Amino acid sequence: MRYTSLTEFLTTAKPALAKGPVALVMAEDDVEVDTTLRHHQTAGFREVVLLAPPEIVLPEKIDATVHRVNHDVHAEGALVDAVNRVIEAAPGIWLFYCYNAEYLFHPFCETRNVRELVAFHTEERREALLTYVIDLYAGDLNQHPNAVSLEDAHLDKSGYYALGRPDVANHNHPRERQLEFFGGLRWRFEEHVFPHRRKIDRICLFRTKPGLKLRADYTLSDEEMNTYACPWHNNITTALASFRTAKALRTNPGSRFDIRDFRWRNSTPFQWHSQQLMDLGLMEPGQWF
Repeated sequence: MRYTSLTEFLTTAKPALAKGPVALVMAEDDVEVDTTLRHHQTAGFREVVLLAPPEIVLPEKIDATVHRVNHDVHAEGALVDAVNRVIEAAPGIWLFYCYNAEYLFHPFCETRNVRELVAFHTEERREALLTYVIDLYAGDLNQHPNAVSLEDAHLDKSGYYALGRPDVANHNHPRERQLEFFGGLRWRFEEHVFPHRRKIDRICLFRTKPGLKLRADYTLSDEEMNTYACPWHNNITTALASFRTAKALRTNPGSRFDIRDFRWRNSTPFQWHSQQLMDLGLMEPGQWF
């Protein structure tokens, strides 16, 4: 299922967006595109849409099961613009977005799929899930110079913190039930990261509705959908295990030659299991049993 543009996809593939959850994956390069797609298919998304340049090659078995859309992935705000166009075209569905080499985890995802997750969250009268982007990186950069290795993946087990999110319209007082989260490689190598790109929180799984917009900082125009909990109890949060920052730090000439190893005393191998992320406090089960 191939489409020459996002416009063609939104015009001709409306049945694919009739019922969610839908995963929208943007491939900035050819690194682990197939594993990203397989991971989210296995997670339970009804449809997986790949935004990618035509030159990216996929295994035939994967290529035949996704909606492949030719897209200028390096245009300014390419993913945000695509998400907002999907929101407008398909109100009322659960939508997820990510880049290649990023993998969504939610509490107990080994036994409960994402459709069960959003069904439960809907019953909780919640329309969005807060996601923490957890940086993954290869343990041996000599063997894996682009810092990507599923078999040798590591993450930081500590060094995360949160600050109140200021409300510019209210004298910069902190917004209710909103925080900005920091940590991982963007914290340890912050001299190589623009300040506006250092936070690790994203609202990347949410229910679309008319007038809703995704902003450049991965928050939504409806402020209640940016909260980590409802007024009466904590809600589920999710984690996005991501090689994207490690890839960028190893690709950018300004940082590549300054970084010999991403590991430090608080590095630990990633087990590819939700329990590890919950044990480290990197996602919250809330009332999800």
